[in-house]
Amino acid sequence: MALRWYSNVIESTDPRRLGAWWREALDWETIHDTDDEVVVIPKQAQEIAAKLTFHQFPPGLVFVRVDHEKATKNRLHMDLAPHSSDDREAEIARLEALGARRIDVGQGPDVSWTVLADIDGNEFCVLSSREM
Repeated sequence: MALRWYSNVIESTDPRRLGAWWREALDWETIHDTDDEVVVIPKQAQEIAAKLTFHQFPPGLVFVRVDHEKATKNRLHMDLAPHSSDDREAEIARLEALGARRIDVGQGPDVSWTVLADIDGNEFCVLSSREM
């Protein structure tokens, strides 16, 4: 028996705002949207769902309402990677234009990734460009 990675759940005082931010950042689509919960998935996921088994279907992001603000560094974060044919710096600039900001979590000056925070302060990294 194997489990499927179904989703990552991210707490927010404004799940609609944060869900919309991540939808735009990843170019995904919203499939559920209420005041208390927003779900975004890759755009192509529903188009190819019939070709995938349950265990192959990609995970989504779920944003749920909480009453408290984020207080400390994340213990889990997402790593995003541009394809080698993409302009990595342009992607970082696009995320910053959406409201992300560069942050220092102790990564040092010579790393191959850039640490950013989304509009709620959740840390994530943009890695070096990749083929796969």
